[in-house]
Order: sequence, then C-alpha cells, then structure tokens
Amino acid sequence: MRSGIFIIALALALIAPSVSANTLTIPGHNDFGETQPMPRRGLSMDSVLVDFGEPDQRLGPVGEPAISEWVYGSFRVYFENQTVLHSIDMNTLIMPK
Repeated sequence: MRSGIFIIALALALIAPSVSANTLTIPGHNDFGETQPMPRRGLSMDSVLVDFGEPDQRLGPVGEPAISEWVYGSFRVYFENQTVLHSIDMNTLIMPK
C-alpha cells in the first residue's frame, strides 16, 4: 500500500514541473485586458446610433454594395448598406511595418 502511494507521489513530482503555461506575444499587438463594447455584426445603422451615439466622422458610402465607415474614437464600424459588417478596435489592431 505504501509503495503504491510512493509511486503515485513520485510520478506526480516528475510530471508537475513539465506542466506549464506559455504566453503568446504578437509583435505590434497591445493587450488592454478588457475589450471595449462595439457594435456586433448584423445591427442596423439606427441601432448603432441609439447604442453608441453620433460618430466622430462618417465616411462613404462607396461602391456597390454601398460600404460606409463610421469612426468612433478608438474603434471603427463598417456597414454594407444599412447593416454592420465589422467593428474594429484600433487599439489592438496590428499594423504592418
């Protein structure tokens, strides 16, 4: 019985140092912990205005289908016609060098 406990304890002692977590770092990426709330895909322009207010700047529409961009401080919202396609947090965006 004691030899069984000894073997288990020895196995755990040998395995424990090999179990560890690694941190992945991406050059150019700033991790600010919590992400800010941004409009999710599929919302209408009217819903974005109600939830986030008037944007700092409106760009577009350009092309077919019409693509528009709204700038809100540190994030941007892209629309196809009247519907949110993407929201991008400019603080965590990785820019090419």
